[in-house]
Amino acid sequence: MFSVNGGTVTALQDISLTVRQGEFVSIIGSSGCGKSTLLRIIAGLETDYQGTAQFEGEPIRGTGLDRGVVFQEHRLFPWLTVRQNVAFGLGNSTSESDWESVDEHIDLVGLNGFEHAYPHQLSGGMAQRASIARALANRPRALLLDEPFGALDALTKIQMQEEVLRIWQKEKATMLLVTHDIDEAVFLGDQVIIMSNRPGTIKKIIPVDLPRPRDRGSYEFTQLRSAIYAEFFRQEDKPFAYAI
Repeated sequence: MFSVNGGTVTALQDISLTVRQGEFVSIIGSSGCGKSTLLRIIAGLETDYQGTAQFEGEPIRGTGLDRGVVFQEHRLFPWLTVRQNVAFGLGNSTSESDWESVDEHIDLVGLNGFEHAYPHQLSGGMAQRASIARALANRPRALLLDEPFGALDALTKIQMQEEVLRIWQKEKATMLLVTHDIDEAVFLGDQVIIMSNRPGTIKKIIPVDLPRPRDRGSYEFTQLRSAIYAEFFRQEDKPFAYAI
């Protein structure tokens, strides 16, 4: 579904990545390795690079309603209510069916009763829910998540991870998640992409062959998480291997 290929640039080097439709892919890497830049290229927010980026076989030349983006900060407009913020994702369209879609997605993220609340009246987790609803209001075929839970406390982060997983299973959209959290990457992803330090390259792609729902405390989960941690920090001349 996604294909990114390029030559040497400032942040990324020799990146080649394909994501299948409906897949949930986690991307991990150290700060400054270019993982957010990669996501911005796919979103169409970054255009100054060498190489090609495609979405569903067509070149990406800018932003589009077929790709929703959720950032680490919720980026809600403080002067708009939750309902108005979610509707903003629809552009200038305000038909009855559009408002039905807005209300449907507010319900999807569990914000019923807060439709007329303003961002300052929401908790951090609730604001991120509203941000996700806004990104999904146009029913994009892909949702790009750039460290969306990084500013949340540990318990809220776990709740939001489970919420995003539920939404993904319901909406059937392709999802790309950039994160520093290895536990989060394994819990959510069908595969985990490990990026090297800048200039960022894809160091390893590791499939997550664990059944859903996933048990973070299971032997298989902890073994895979530990193996990814070791791969993330290993020397280049050491082989990667893990056994379950």
